[in-house]
Amino acid sequence: MSGVVVIGTQWGDEGKGKVVDLLTGEADLVVRFQGGNNAGHTLVVGGETYALHLVPSGILHKGKRSVVAPGVVVDPEVLLTEIRELKKRGVEVGPENLALSGKAHLILPYHNLLDEARENPPAVSGGDGRVRIGTTGRGIGPAYEDKASRQGLRLNDLLDLEVFRGKLESALLEKNCLLTGLYRKAPVKAEDLMAKARIWASELAPYVTDTFLLLLKAREAGKRILFEGAQGSQLDLDHGTYPYVTSSSTTSGGAATGSGVPFKELDRVLGLVKAYTTRVGEGPFPTELKDEAGDALREKGGEYGTTTGRPRRCGWLDMVVVRTARALSGVDGLAVTKLDVLRGLKELKIAVAYKTPAGRLEYLPQETRDLEGAVPEYRVFPGFSEDIGKARRLSDLPRNAREYLNAMEEEAGAPLALVSVGPERDETVILSKMFPA
Repeated sequence: MSGVVVIGTQWGDEGKGKVVDLLTGEADLVVRFQGGNNAGHTLVVGGETYALHLVPSGILHKGKRSVVAPGVVVDPEVLLTEIRELKKRGVEVGPENLALSGKAHLILPYHNLLDEARENPPAVSGGDGRVRIGTTGRGIGPAYEDKASRQGLRLNDLLDLEVFRGKLESALLEKNCLLTGLYRKAPVKAEDLMAKARIWASELAPYVTDTFLLLLKAREAGKRILFEGAQGSQLDLDHGTYPYVTSSSTTSGGAATGSGVPFKELDRVLGLVKAYTTRVGEGPFPTELKDEAGDALREKGGEYGTTTGRPRRCGWLDMVVVRTARALSGVDGLAVTKLDVLRGLKELKIAVAYKTPAGRLEYLPQETRDLEGAVPEYRVFPGFSEDIGKARRLSDLPRNAREYLNAMEEEAGAPLALVSVGPERDETVILSKMFPA
């Protein structure tokens, strides 16, 4: 077996969909190992745009197996909608090319309701002092909470609806107390949920399997496996800018725990770096641009959430963030995306450190609050105006673009592996093979 892990080095939205779709050509299986439908991957193939939320990006390749691993939390309604939409568009989706782990936990309607209520609590609950995270409201956090407290429902439970009903009724004892007593919401009725569960069970059952055994057999057969992460390193529950994070492990370590494949069998970690920085929701963002330059990046880069449509905050490339991610995940190579979006800017900036009351920082501090008042230390480069969409070798890029990329390598401490110069699969400069020969 050979395994390659694709992770985001920033706050997500680095363009993992395109890169995973591109690398699937070399792989036999593509494994989504964490997160839920709060993340979206946008792919452009043959002029067609696809927005995926739970189905791995490899689904667009014939003859490849896409796997949703135990570390993912699955909203069955969203997953079924996504499968149906792909089929309508002529994409082959069936048990032969999509496998769902029976151990994957379910996001149920009460999770969504709790997520939204916590983000916007009534004043009577003391909510005025609550830290708002900027969550998508998709129920991700509450679902992972239930998983950690051993009261979650899993895909396997849908295979026996009597078991499902018993666990559901037990869960609703607590959930409805919270919804009605604390958040002043209507209770969730078990029978309403059971009606939906019957549909979910009938349509999803053929896809549910033991993905541990599936991946074990693939490993023993020497298959090439691509591990697809969601979000970015700075949204990692343990290592990100807490509390403005997601509820799962977004660094490379999450690929092993989320999939059940030993970390020593993962050969390479590819770190995605958008050529500038974006983030969605609340939290610190030292290089954020709140001016015309930030607006230009947002519009030209299409920086609106795939899942929510929310405008992303935009700023200069922050190598403090990328450098930290490289160290956390053992990044072997950088995949630079959206370099073409920078075309036409007179100058480009890269933050290489922060000046803070505690001193100069080249890595993110342990405490997120220590970023308050951080002033980026920039390296400034001349921009480029040339169209780079037809570049297929590094030498095809204009000198100013190459100098910018060279600085990224130098500051990150990792070599370039590929550079995306446009949204299509072939609009890519490939500098090294991802999978070992």
